[in-house]
Amino acid sequence: MERRGRGIRGSVLPAGVPAWQSRSDAFDRMAILAFGDIDAAWHKELTKLDIAVDETPKIRARNPETITWPPEVVADGPVPLSRLVPAGLTQAGDPTRARIVLFRRPLELRAKHPRELIFLLHDVMVEQVATYLCVDPEIIDPTLRG
Repeated sequence: MERRGRGIRGSVLPAGVPAWQSRSDAFDRMAILAFGDIDAAWHKELTKLDIAVDETPKIRARNPETITWPPEVVADGPVPLSRLVPAGLTQAGDPTRARIVLFRRPLELRAKHPRELIFLLHDVMVEQVATYLCVDPEIIDPTLRG
């Protein structure tokens, strides 16, 4: 609906049509695209690794002035962008799989364009996969942008 000459407000497509997707759906799709090349090259080694998405990180730097993140956290200064959670056990003793957790909002805020977001996602996942496999990121992707 157009009010006061400001243009159409709200979504152009109704939620029920196939072309409609939420921001989190779009992010998930980009994450899958960004992970595609990595998975194609390293599929055998990554069969026990999952990818997950959280809206925002639940971890924080203790002292933002002197930040030292552990290797399983990829961050931009004091803001974590992703975290590698190792395989383990639940409180009930059930096994859990290793997973890369991408933090959607911090990643989206650092990309000015969807194409930039795909590159950022790819670079973050390369670093996380390298940590998971205990190799240098350049082994996972020799063209890694630094």
